[in-house]
Amino acid sequence: MEEIRTETTDAELVERLRAAHKELMDEASKVVFGQTETLEMLLVSILCKGHSLLLGLPGLGKTLMANTLAQMLDLDFCRIQFTPDLMPSDITGTDVIEEDPETGRRHQHFLKGPIFANFVLADEINRTPPKTQAALLQAMQEKNVTIGRQTYKLEAPFMVLATENPIEMEGTYVLPEAQLDRFMFCLKVAYPSVKDEVEIVKNTTGAKLTQVGKVMGKEELLKLQDIVRGVPIADEVVLYAVRLVNATRVENGAESDVPMVRKYVSHGASPRASQYLVLGAKALALLNGRFHVSTEDIRKVAGSVMRHRLVLNFKSKADGVSGDDVIKEVIANIKSV
Repeated sequence: MEEIRTETTDAELVERLRAAHKELMDEASKVVFGQTETLEMLLVSILCKGHSLLLGLPGLGKTLMANTLAQMLDLDFCRIQFTPDLMPSDITGTDVIEEDPETGRRHQHFLKGPIFANFVLADEINRTPPKTQAALLQAMQEKNVTIGRQTYKLEAPFMVLATENPIEMEGTYVLPEAQLDRFMFCLKVAYPSVKDEVEIVKNTTGAKLTQVGKVMGKEELLKLQDIVRGVPIADEVVLYAVRLVNATRVENGAESDVPMVRKYVSHGASPRASQYLVLGAKALALLNGRFHVSTEDIRKVAGSVMRHRLVLNFKSKADGVSGDDVIKEVIANIKSV
């Protein structure tokens, strides 16, 4: 018999998430310093069953953040180092022939690849050729893997966190727009402040390394993921999210009211951006203990949702204009109802 969810049950879960949010941030701060906003956006992505792309130089703690979140949420974690010689089967797994030592008969057996984990870190994803990058597409979108004629379902929860070095171009392959669009968020990891770097050095050069503990289990996380889509949102807030995304478009005869968009954008964000703006805002509201979504929630996730979905022209590079600059201008020009 299907369990009937009540408002009381949802309210208790929301209160639990609000308390867990603080506990998660406090626990993560023991080993990750100065990345509070990035950690919060990663948590929002997990609640939305989304995937994230991290942009940052080597040594800024991207792998540490992923591993820390996996430990605190009690998720199976796997790191895949993407290299030019990595093959699709190295990610998804492959069929192997095994011989029964007693009967001598051979049988085909599927050997699972590292993609069969709850939390997959695709480290330096742009260092592998497009064919291998594409091996992630089905897993990210459909949550299953097909080998030959057999399809294998990935265990929930499932999340891909990919990293890129934003300045190194030699020996890399640009991710196609179709794959970029499958990432809910694109998050920038900046240098730590002097104060935070002092804490990093003290914490990692001593005799004893700090460990984080479990804060929430898989089953509780799955329940919270289920209620994200049920968070109420007013029609005018949905309209605001759609208008933000629509304002980034100039193609197909559309005329944006934002001058910077008309000047620097070749292709705007897709409808998937509108979907992720609303979902991300719902999860952010839950993290703050609210069962309603505000336009401020939309604005807070706008940069992470849209920065990798805008295709800028050559003039933007000449003038030093970034996607973040365009998004700030769009937010400033599009007023909520």
